[in-house]
Amino acid sequence: MFTSPADGYDRFMGRYTRTLAPALVDAARVDQAERVLDVGCGPGGLTGVLARLLGEQNVAAIDPAAQFVTACHERYPDADVRQGTAEALPWPDDDFDAAFSCLVVGFMTDADQGLREMSRVTRPGGVVAACMWDLDEGGMTMLETFWAGARELDPAVVGERMRVGVGRGDIATRLRRIGLHDVVDGALIAHADYTDFDDFWQPFTFGVGPAGAHLAALPTDQQERVRDLCRPQLPDGPFTLSARAWFACGTVPPPDADR
Repeated sequence: MFTSPADGYDRFMGRYTRTLAPALVDAARVDQAERVLDVGCGPGGLTGVLARLLGEQNVAAIDPAAQFVTACHERYPDADVRQGTAEALPWPDDDFDAAFSCLVVGFMTDADQGLREMSRVTRPGGVVAACMWDLDEGGMTMLETFWAGARELDPAVVGERMRVGVGRGDIATRLRRIGLHDVVDGALIAHADYTDFDDFWQPFTFGVGPAGAHLAALPTDQQERVRDLCRPQLPDGPFTLSARAWFACGTVPPPDADR
């Protein structure tokens, strides 16, 4: 699902991370953090925001995709970038002041375990924060446009609405369930600029994520049909699309509290 080169991901989703990642960091209120972790770092969109804020040497990052790990390490060579999964983080307990996950919870094999691991490696009093696109209420315009076209071609298409974290309040519920305190949640708004419809459509052909994988599995004529169904939904010439993500953050409790 995430086998495309890093530059393909950058053109598909990375253009949104430029505004989403800073919004997540601001919402998490981690002004006093000194050492932080980016779980599911991809090519390094959030990693870069954290590195600019705290210095690369104070940032760690992890992703299961080897090509993303390579890209992230090349972009931020002084960061501690490793290959691995959220469900088994290779750092000791209480190693970070904050742990972040941007657009990743929905792709974890076991989301609660991944969030629990993020809590484990974060010190008591530290913050765990995560976000996912709003795919339940249609707040992520780019993906909603694609899946609307795909469903018009085939009404049986489910899309990504069943993924963890894409519904209002889901991440917050999970953070409370794993024992975090003072959980808050809400919406983050990001955006991306496109030069024209082709700039919007071509990244879908790179096979990135569920949308790209769905498109790649279709015969060529049906791929073109989905494209044609998406086209009327968007304006001519340059345009900007907004995107809403649901976020939640919570505080790791002291050792004597239930975690």
